[in-house]
Amino acid sequence: MGDTLNSTDLMRGAPPPADRQVTLANWRLPPFNRWGFQNVRQILPTAPISRGGAAALPLAADRHPIDGIAFAGPDGGEWTVARMLAETWTDGLVVLRGGRVVAEHYDNGQRPETPHLVFSVSKSFTGALAGIAAGSGQLDPDAPVTRYIPEATGSAYGDCAVRHVLDMTVGTSFEESYLDPAGDYVRYRVATGWNPPGDPSWIADMRGFLLTLKRDRKPHGETFHYVSPNSDLLGWILERATGERLADLMSRALWSRLGAESDAEITVDRLGAARTAGGISVTLRDLARLGETMRRGGKAGNAQVIPAAWVADILGKGDRAAWARGEMAELLPGGSYRSQWYSLNNASGAFCAIGIHGQWIYVDPAAEVVIAKQSSQPLPVDDATDHLLLRGFDAIARALAG
Repeated sequence: MGDTLNSTDLMRGAPPPADRQVTLANWRLPPFNRWGFQNVRQILPTAPISRGGAAALPLAADRHPIDGIAFAGPDGGEWTVARMLAETWTDGLVVLRGGRVVAEHYDNGQRPETPHLVFSVSKSFTGALAGIAAGSGQLDPDAPVTRYIPEATGSAYGDCAVRHVLDMTVGTSFEESYLDPAGDYVRYRVATGWNPPGDPSWIADMRGFLLTLKRDRKPHGETFHYVSPNSDLLGWILERATGERLADLMSRALWSRLGAESDAEITVDRLGAARTAGGISVTLRDLARLGETMRRGGKAGNAQVIPAAWVADILGKGDRAAWARGEMAELLPGGSYRSQWYSLNNASGAFCAIGIHGQWIYVDPAAEVVIAKQSSQPLPVDDATDHLLLRGFDAIARALAG
């Protein structure tokens, strides 16, 4: 598992040689992703998510060696954390216990101040933001989508509730096929601005694309069906519910209150629509701060940032039957999904946020451990690596708790 080129080998020269040039056409492909994921704002338009003027929430250090922690991998072999980090294209990893930094690791040119794309961990940011809006009375999770987006009438979302969008149980024919060169997903990527324009007949903006999604025969609420456009629709719903642009809302309600030490950013399409399904870039420590806030029931420092009831709902109300009927049941057997967060439903109460190419927030409440990982895995989805990482994260938590 590894690459001969890293971020420091790419984009050098004026212009860089063709084989080292990162472009809109190749920025998510290896080895170009090793630079692309740390430099999104140089490839795509982004909107800033300001941290505001408050002091950053301190993360005190309590260093503990973790490299030698051993665990059995899914392949039956013995692994160590050091080997896991080396062989899973790790750009950065930080481990907190009780809110203190136990371990911190950077590679591939990444530094503590480097923003890194977190892909679908962005969904979990958006789910937390939805909880804040619900707690303030601006959003009703049980309301029909059309209360906020009347234009959705006649689409897959025309007869579903916001709750179905939050929990990925919308009955839609859209398929999340990352490597299909001609299906719905590539048209979606063009609409978001993440791919060069293809067929000129394709919808050229994200919101317009969302309204083209069609129903399938499954009832809403019955089956977990992972569809990234649902999370983009959730961002649109939040804008309509609050009357604020998404980046401004995220800054005011979440990021400026979280104790973040750096601004974040989110990609936008040609009309300024924020890609809440996967477009957020943050520094590694700030990623861990979100995990720590969730571990503490929505509190950052002394401030209740995300309603405690919303966090408790995420951890206790996921529909395991809907998950078991879905396409990701083998990743987390016995798991569930609620408000854009995954729950393992294991003895330690672990839950997580997951993004393609190896982005993670892993929270083990029983061990008081939060693990944040940013990576540039060559494949968007790699089940074997995901299973390896889950075992490694659990081993870290168990070792620190002991």
